[in-house]
Amino acid sequence: MIPRTLLVRTFLLVSALIVVTVSIWAALFELAAREPRARQLAQLTASAANLTHAALLAAAPAKRRDLLIELTEREGIRLYPAEPEDAIEPLPDDAFYQLFRTETRKMLGSHTRLAFAVNGEDGIWASFQLDVSEDDNADEYWVMLPRERADRDFPWHWLGWGGASLALALLVAWWIVSRVTRPLRTLAAAAAEVGRGRQPAPVAITGADELKQVALAFNQMSDDLSHIERERAEVLAGISHDLRTPLARLRLEAEMSVSDESARDAITADIEQMDAIIAQFLDYARAASDEATVPTDIGQLLEEIAARYARIGAPLRLEGDHFADTADFAGAMLRPMAIRRAIGNLIENARKYGGGEVTLSARRDGKALCIEVMDRGPGIPASEVERMKRPFTRLENARTDAIGTGLGLAIVERIARLHGGSLTLLPREGGGLVATLRLP
Repeated sequence: MIPRTLLVRTFLLVSALIVVTVSIWAALFELAAREPRARQLAQLTASAANLTHAALLAAAPAKRRDLLIELTEREGIRLYPAEPEDAIEPLPDDAFYQLFRTETRKMLGSHTRLAFAVNGEDGIWASFQLDVSEDDNADEYWVMLPRERADRDFPWHWLGWGGASLALALLVAWWIVSRVTRPLRTLAAAAAEVGRGRQPAPVAITGADELKQVALAFNQMSDDLSHIERERAEVLAGISHDLRTPLARLRLEAEMSVSDESARDAITADIEQMDAIIAQFLDYARAASDEATVPTDIGQLLEEIAARYARIGAPLRLEGDHFADTADFAGAMLRPMAIRRAIGNLIENARKYGGGEVTLSARRDGKALCIEVMDRGPGIPASEVERMKRPFTRLENARTDAIGTGLGLAIVERIARLHGGSLTLLPREGGGLVATLRLP
């Protein structure tokens, strides 16, 4: 449930800050408006009680009824005689009515009773006595104001403007955060390209100074890595060229100078092994070449590889007859020469270490293309799989009788990463190894 992207996390934090700030301002506004409203209601209640009290004392008894009717019609003020059996509902015990109670009693006296409802009739009720000075048991009356005088209508128009302001603030926050994180997303995509062995286009140097510095450093790093890669390929190519020339002379000299056929064959085998090692070094250097991706019919490519091995007397078993269905395998954007090199290395490994029939297969797995090379050899322990993908690494316990440089799987892994894919080495059911080249 926790967002994983920096954009969403930062936006949520900024949004939470905005919402909390708006809520605090709303609470402060409410606090600032509470005291004036309570004092105003207390003044209104005291004025109504004093006015009614004065009118009752000054008016002739015969005209008091008409006076009370006029107060009721014009001001909404009602007057009731207080009875001992009146059912009184006290005022709510909140900050607003506490302040209202205090201010009203300051104006009308501490003997004033205040209520929220009397005998089930809602309103703002305040008691007063006609003449307290002469008789403590003087007639007591209730004056009632409509509760609307205390209630405040909810400011829906303010809510609308507040909601619009909040939405605008969140929209601007999203825009600001997206502008900050967009260069980071571009940088992450470029870093992924570098991880696949490619040289991405230079990252745009825009935004804040810190982002510009990061983009400059990344572009410089990418250029340096590309320069180092080119130098390494040139060094390996130069070494191979320099070594193959004396190897050719040695082979010729062995053919002409060594009379013992067995010794001559041994020397020739050693020279061919050295030539094969040089070829593997070159393959490793060329794994990240600048070969362009083109639409490739993988079914046709696998059949060509199988036909080539059949011609040299090392037939492969193509699993299934679905290669003819080009709809499943045609059009994959691949580097054909690099893929041939990777599949060839997997097949050579299976021939060397499998000790039996080698099976070649291809299948679709969702949006991925899986090319599998299967053998019936001793396999690779799960704990050694990742180590075997490193350059110059060989398995010592199960395949010590093989001669090689330990670059075969490293080349395949490098080509898989170049295509944005992966290489997996898993045990085969019934014994052996399944090497899967998974490509998008």
